[in-house]
Amino acid sequence: MANDSVNLNDPKALRAYAHPLRLSLIGMLRRNGPMTATQCAAELDENVPNCSFHLRQLAKYGLAERVPGADGRERPWRATANMTSWVDDSDDPEVRAATDQLNAAILAQYVRRAEAYLAVRGEDSPEWRRAAGFGDAMIYVTPDQLLALNEQIDELLAPYSDKARRAEGSRPVSMVQLSIPTPETGAP
Repeated sequence: MANDSVNLNDPKALRAYAHPLRLSLIGMLRRNGPMTATQCAAELDENVPNCSFHLRQLAKYGLAERVPGADGRERPWRATANMTSWVDDSDDPEVRAATDQLNAAILAQYVRRAEAYLAVRGEDSPEWRRAAGFGDAMIYVTPDQLLALNEQIDELLAPYSDKARRAEGSRPVSMVQLSIPTPETGAP
């Protein structure tokens, strides 16, 4: 991958990225490296033309690109960056609506992933069952403190993001961080 991050700020690009299959394709290319549309389709239980179309759409917005294949017939794709970022606090209502749509799509994808893990968790080793799980904490912070806390969490996770320095026996784990202001009373 050429870049560490690609930043989306155009509402059309944000909405294009919000498609569940496109989110899955980019995630898979980031984890596995270059893959053909055929390989992506097999991995995601999709059809090849559908994956090919969505990979072209990701390329249109700078999120994926073609790379040379092992032979003249192979046409692999790769993600252009390790992560995608966007600004959630735009003054433009169209950008805000697009980021809300993207955030909702990502949240739905994480919920599906958590549900899929729960369905097979009993088959996992005791070590992984003990290590993985759910939790939450109610904290009281100012906006500046929350920004600082999020930066500290990012710094804490950074050493574990480098695939080249993976520890023996490691496997991919999704760490989901939600910072959601919660009413003081009433709502759960």
